[in-house]
Amino acid sequence: MTSDPAALGDRAADGIHAPSLVVLAADAIRRRILSGEYAEGERLLEERLTEELAISRPPLREAFRTLETEGLIVTLPRRGTFVATMTEADIYEILTLRSALERMAFDLGIPVDDDALLRPAERALEEMKRCAREQDRGSLVQAGYAFHFALVGIAHHRRLKEAYAAVQQQLLLCMARNLIARERYYEDLEQHVARHEQLLHVVKQGDKDLALKELAAHGERSFEDMKVPQRRVAGAD
Repeated sequence: MTSDPAALGDRAADGIHAPSLVVLAADAIRRRILSGEYAEGERLLEERLTEELAISRPPLREAFRTLETEGLIVTLPRRGTFVATMTEADIYEILTLRSALERMAFDLGIPVDDDALLRPAERALEEMKRCAREQDRGSLVQAGYAFHFALVGIAHHRRLKEAYAAVQQQLLLCMARNLIARERYYEDLEQHVARHEQLLHVVKQGDKDLALKELAAHGERSFEDMKVPQRRVAGAD
């Protein structure tokens, strides 16, 4: 944030306002959750966060309320605030719903009849590339969601987009876990972005069957798929 009074004056004159402390704190904590810096179930300590974010407790608690509304954290009476956790049933339901909605969008929207519908996906892809270069995993997850949401938009189906948006925060949590697992076992961040670029390329080609196959391949090797070998290893111990 700039401290130049002249620059601040210009921003105010243009009707542009600097983000509030609450917004900045919520953004910072959200990125840390989505990057995996804060693990599922981890307690968020107010004293530590006020020091790290250089804010007082009131805006931090307001940021907590924002994140709790989004479903990223939970506050338990007399216990504190924790990063939200997801059960295997939660993950199964969210990922199968996501898959069904995206397949429906491809089935209805390909071939794409208006190139302008692909612009949001192109912009999201460019943001993903920036995040990968800067190793900004939390923002990469958010850009990845924007990419997939943009592809849902090719269907010209308002209720389909609303259904996808309704599970946004839950999808973000799944995407965050997926990014961590894929980076550990299969791909670096640049490869992660390249996989999305390939999906967009196939969508642009206009072959619906090919695009649906690419979409199915795009979702392979998710962290959900990795659970079976992990369990076997655990059982062997």
